[in-house]
Amino acid sequence: MIQPLFDSVIYNPLYNTLAFLVGVVPGGDVGVAIIALTLLIKVVLFPLSIVAIKTQVAMREIDPELKALKKEYKDDREALAKKTMALLKDKKVNPFASIFLILIQLPIIFGLYFVFLSEAGGASFDIARLYSFVVNPEVVSFSFLGVIDLTGRNILLALIVAVTQFINARLMMPTAPQGEEGSMQHDLAKSMHIQMRYVFPIIMGAVAYAISAAIALYFVVSNLFALFQELYVKHTKMRGAHNETSAP
Repeated sequence: MIQPLFDSVIYNPLYNTLAFLVGVVPGGDVGVAIIALTLLIKVVLFPLSIVAIKTQVAMREIDPELKALKKEYKDDREALAKKTMALLKDKKVNPFASIFLILIQLPIIFGLYFVFLSEAGGASFDIARLYSFVVNPEVVSFSFLGVIDLTGRNILLALIVAVTQFINARLMMPTAPQGEEGSMQHDLAKSMHIQMRYVFPIIMGAVAYAISAAIALYFVVSNLFALFQELYVKHTKMRGAHNETSAP
């Protein structure tokens, strides 16, 4: 039941949109169509993403206060929970907003991934999946800009995936965890911090290289757009703070 619902609501609309874009871009360049479709989806989801990023930024800003509460009430879980909720309410931060919005986006993200993965095989579009009003592209080129074979592996795109993922991790993640050196909680938090900042980008680069250049291109566009969103939120926040300071 889940698979047919996913196909009809997520996969098939994305698949047909990609087919339409391939039919209108010069030379039927699948790479250009992948970029266009990824950006189109990201723009549609932009309002949701902005809310999630603002929540993440706010959580990073109050992270020192949260750590201070954890240290002060480490032996009283009930008091810690109450103080934490009071702090979040006072700062008008809803930590669940980010998680909820990410869950909404996940089916679309997976849909894009599977669409690009299916087309990375180099075969033409499946006519059985195309809507009656979507014309099957006469020309389908998997040579992105005439240079990169999207059906194969590409080390350059994989490296760009790893680098952009690393930059995003540095911008989005909080500072290194503080706490009592040698404690299990501190060591675990520090290990997770290192893995997310340094190991995960390497894994993403390796995955992008192992699967196909088409998926790598999708990751690159997604990471660059995420970087743009983060910088946009920070710029907007700084401008708002400046306006409040300069206001009479």
